[in-house]
Amino acid sequence: MKTDHKRKIVELDELLAILDKQRESEDAQSRKAIVQCHGCFDIVHPGHLRYLEFARRQGDLLVVTLTGDAAIEKGEQRPHIPQELRAESLAALEFVDYVYIDPSPTAESVLVALQPDIYVKGREYETSRDERFLSEKSIVESHGGKVIFSSGDVVFSSTKLIDSIQGDEGLAHQRLAAVCARHEIDQGSTAAILDKFAGLRVGVVGDVILDRYVFCDAKDVADESAMLSLSRIQERRFVGGAAIVARHAAALGAETFLLSCLAGDQESKSVAEVLADDGVELVALNTRPDLVQKTRFLVEENKLLKVESGESVPLDSVSEREASRVLEARSRDLDAVIICDFGYGTVTASLLARVLPCLRANVPIISADVSGSRGSLLQFRHVDLMCPTERELRHTLHDFDRGMSNVAYQLMQQTQARHLICTLGKRGLVAFDRASQDESSPNWDHRLLSDHFASFADRPIDRLGCGDALLAVATLALAAKSSLIQAAYLGNAASAIEIEQLGNQPVSSDMMRHWLSKRSELNVIPKTRKRLAPSKA
Repeated sequence: MKTDHKRKIVELDELLAILDKQRESEDAQSRKAIVQCHGCFDIVHPGHLRYLEFARRQGDLLVVTLTGDAAIEKGEQRPHIPQELRAESLAALEFVDYVYIDPSPTAESVLVALQPDIYVKGREYETSRDERFLSEKSIVESHGGKVIFSSGDVVFSSTKLIDSIQGDEGLAHQRLAAVCARHEIDQGSTAAILDKFAGLRVGVVGDVILDRYVFCDAKDVADESAMLSLSRIQERRFVGGAAIVARHAAALGAETFLLSCLAGDQESKSVAEVLADDGVELVALNTRPDLVQKTRFLVEENKLLKVESGESVPLDSVSEREASRVLEARSRDLDAVIICDFGYGTVTASLLARVLPCLRANVPIISADVSGSRGSLLQFRHVDLMCPTERELRHTLHDFDRGMSNVAYQLMQQTQARHLICTLGKRGLVAFDRASQDESSPNWDHRLLSDHFASFADRPIDRLGCGDALLAVATLALAAKSSLIQAAYLGNAASAIEIEQLGNQPVSSDMMRHWLSKRSELNVIPKTRKRLAPSKA
């Protein structure tokens, strides 16, 4: 049962019914004046209290509408306080009558619905020419209302307050639990999604890379020059690139095949054996003179140097035709296709031009990613998911200054991608979603919705392959009919498992289930909230 103050947190239809009842009086003198305030209210501080107290004095009933988490654009880690807790903080104030969480990025749609008599804004808006505020003002006045500016006696900065409490682990857990509850991410839902991985049919296309780890002991500084002298101890090899994405998918239960370019050398034969042992069907195009290798020299777990060997060898016309034939023939039997462009020639612009239309027509989920500077995210048109790093995202658009949400929007508009998960290294990831998945809707081009997950890694050992694990798991989750945020959570979990292993190693279904079983945020009973359609303005 809701506590008294929680009863003030209402859905839009409830709020409209309440306001209609308040307006029923035929006597204009006895009708209650309805006041509305709108904002983020990330941390309710004294400046907010004075603003809300002022607003309540202007009328008889105060409605506070706050912007939902997904529509706030103040950096990837904002809001700091999840929308449920922000709503509770406001509802606990005696002078606030009702609170509504608005999923839209501006107050325009909710102002149209509520038609307040008075809309209160801070004094800083008195001379503002911001188009969003001017639109809100026009809406209020078109319904006979008026805009009043608060006195603004005290100014506090939520950003400064947030910076001072960033290390609060209890609050971080509450935020994560609230996001999980809101998006129905719990033990039951995650287990059900993983169950659906078994039997999915997945095709992976991309370059195979042999990752070599040479373990050394640091002896001294070399006599002939000021360089470190190492003593070689042992070497380990990991089958990576697109191959590790396919190995992840197979380990998670999917029926998987990999289309890639290999050579006739012993390393390529070893790769084929590893893939066969992992249950991955290999469709090899023998177009390379040798296998791409990346050799890393390590002292203990510290990587000192990486040496790459293997040039880019684009598909020739015959091989491209064969690759197209294979993908088109199998497309009707696939639940997902993952395209990984590591820049060594398997994925070419001409191959994508030939096969993407067919894949798009037949395959429910297509995801894509690049690694390094050779590939471009712009070549992937109309895919369901992209999973770049922030560096790859910004490098693609040559935009290193604007906010990440803006850059993500530009990429999704240029490629017409449906979803995007941008990884931030130690800071976790941000999932960007469209306001509507209907391409004919005006909301297809609307401002993006976003959710941030901090990194789940407790003991980072090796970052190699974290993005590949995320890409594989998130793709399978979408193919299993999960939401984007559920897919992002599971992908972030896979990345946390991968980072605690040395080298590229598959993340299995059992590993995922064991990791998830220990997560306390998944024990929260989910609450489903109705969502107001975003503004079409």
